[in-house]
Amino acid sequence: MAQSAISVDAHHEHQHDTFKLLGFWIFLVTDCIIFACLFAVYAVLRTHTDGDLTGRELFEVKGFTAETFILLASSFTSGLASLAMHKGSKKQLLGWLAVTVLLGLSFVGLEITEFAKMASEGAKISKNGFLSSFFTLVGTHGLHVSFGLIWMIGVMVQIGRHGIDSLTKEKVTIVGLYWHFLDVVWIFIFTVVYLLGVM
Repeated sequence: MAQSAISVDAHHEHQHDTFKLLGFWIFLVTDCIIFACLFAVYAVLRTHTDGDLTGRELFEVKGFTAETFILLASSFTSGLASLAMHKGSKKQLLGWLAVTVLLGLSFVGLEITEFAKMASEGAKISKNGFLSSFFTLVGTHGLHVSFGLIWMIGVMVQIGRHGIDSLTKEKVTIVGLYWHFLDVVWIFIFTVVYLLGVM
């Protein structure tokens, strides 16, 4: 009887985990759709500058290259955190997650600085179609990174309290996938928005 109850509990727990994972993938697919729409809008409006400043004048190669390097480095450290988790090293896991968070904060800080500098030069979101689509696309990605940082810090707090167990392992894996997804989106932004913008 007790064995039967244990198997039923295990079945329900497996079902619950499956639904959580499915929910995450649905969330990721909707995010893909959102970014696809924003890229499409940017592709249409990127030439609508009304004779004003274009990407060639506004985008600084050093700035967006540094942002790219930092975000890609954070993806690498996120991967190292996953390796540490599989080794069962709580200290290394928290260490690499902390480095990932610091890199993510640096990225967001650089992006805010970039936006502020552009606004000081008169390039505001309401000025023309190009700037509206640029700020919306890149800003949406920045908000996603900020959300990912809050999520990652929350996972770190849980690991600090409960250690590495099946629940925290699942959460580290999911937040890691989300972080890699944001890196992939940034590669598209780097190529489509910044590189094509300065050419």
